[in-house]
Amino acid sequence: MEGELSHIGAGLAAIGSGAAAIGVGNVAGSFLSGALRNPSAAASQTATLFIGIAFAEALGIFAFLVALLLMFAV
Repeated sequence: MEGELSHIGAGLAAIGSGAAAIGVGNVAGSFLSGALRNPSAAASQTATLFIGIAFAEALGIFAFLVALLLMFAV
């Protein structure tokens, strides 16, 4: 019974990986929208774009690690 519940928890934790993909899409879409409105400011905001993408991906990786821990460490 306990093994089955850990797999359900791992599946729920894996939802965070999908949410990270949505987050990266939002970050990139917002940057593109802003860059098209003001192309001269786009070059100065590129570093901020990469930082936002890195944070969104890090949350996805953390969710993936939690899912793996729930599946194999419990």
